Amino acid sequence: MDVAARVAAQMPRVRDDLAALVALPSVADPRQFPPEGCAKAAHWVADAFREVGFADVGLHPTADGSQAVVGSRPGPEGAPTVLLYAHYDVQPPLDDAAWRTPPFELTETGGRWYGRGAADCKGNIVMHLAALRALGDDVPVTLRLVVEGSEEQGTGGLEDFVPRHADLLRADAILVCDTGNAAVGVPAVTVSLRGMVNVVVRVEALPTELHSGMFGGPAPDALAALVEILASLRDSDGNTTVEGLDASQTWRGAPYDPDTFRADAQVPGGGALLGSGSVADMLWARPALTVLGIDCPPVVGSTAAIVPRAAARLNLRIPPGTRPDDALAALTAHLTGAAPWGVRVTVETEATGSPFLAATDGPAYDAMRASMREAFGRDMVLLGQGGSIPLCTVFAETYPEAEILLMGVEEPQALIHAPNESVDPAEIEHLATAEALFLQRYAGRG
Repeated sequence: MDVAARVAAQMPRVRDDLAALVALPSVADPRQFPPEGCAKAAHWVADAFREVGFADVGLHPTADGSQAVVGSRPGPEGAPTVLLYAHYDVQPPLDDAAWRTPPFELTETGGRWYGRGAADCKGNIVMHLAALRALGDDVPVTLRLVVEGSEEQGTGGLEDFVPRHADLLRADAILVCDTGNAAVGVPAVTVSLRGMVNVVVRVEALPTELHSGMFGGPAPDALAALVEILASLRDSDGNTTVEGLDASQTWRGAPYDPDTFRADAQVPGGGALLGSGSVADMLWARPALTVLGIDCPPVVGSTAAIVPRAAARLNLRIPPGTRPDDALAALTAHLTGAAPWGVRVTVETEATGSPFLAATDGPAYDAMRASMREAFGRDMVLLGQGGSIPLCTVFAETYPEAEILLMGVEEPQALIHAPNESVDPAEIEHLATAEALFLQRYAGRG
């Protein structure tokens, strides 16, 4: 029986495994969910990988209070080493009423498996397990494993852990399985990630509220000033216009069809897409500023008063080639420089993360291209991703000689981070096949 057939034969078990994992509400935020969910998920993952030959797997505490599942499985002498990555924590379900199925109960509908974490990232955990079970005792490489428990919260537990425990995870190739394909059945490896800068901008115009009838007009309005500052961050085409940031780069990998993007992003028919570049340019090669939230009086309960103070939380995504410190300095200077009417503006830094660009010309990429082609019956494409995974930069800095490949089951229909998250089981099956074939080819046996 070949690798693909062995993976196909175990898909009922894959579903059972994913159902067991999805049933554990492993949201790594004790303000929303008890920590027992994460603890149970960590133990489930450790036990599952022990069953596939990781005899020394264990739980390692990280600086943010989470637990990373870390282990290794020795291969033949002289074989290359491959590190497998995933995470077991999940986003909160958000609005339970918006789910068509119970968020923590794996449910099959229309050929897809629904549940929080079904794709991001528990689907990738069971994908790893399926690939290893397909190979059985004949795994021709040395394997190392890390499955973290706080990726969704962005608290940096593993980013801190990796440099301090470099020898535990050292590898020649690193499979970061927390991204996805271009579409169902279209194999892809993500080679570019945008970095990010998160800030809170605060505007103070007056020491207190003032009656809008008695003082409105000449008195400065903090909310109106904030609106003007935010409006300066984009032009009429929707391009991000932070002074000092290059917004003219172009994407050189696979394109992103505009109609496909509209469908993926659920943009209404005929709706405009922002920016003067292509969809791929705007997503993967240029900075993008998003207003995440605003502090100001709500409509219900507001009074006829001039707003003295207002604030906004901003997320700036930056492409490879832009340093976070430079982007932060440019954004801060822009926000303060755009302040009208003498209002006081302060900028508080929340978080920064570096962009990532993979080298794609090594033996691991060659092996993955051939394996994806065999598993999916079509060529692998190289994608960018607009999101940020700071861990990839940490891996690149800690293991500069390693090849880093980002892949996974999280294609656009998966709706990760949203209600009704789901995974196409065919993605798990084909990617597990590709991973097993990759391990063989990378060892020189495929």
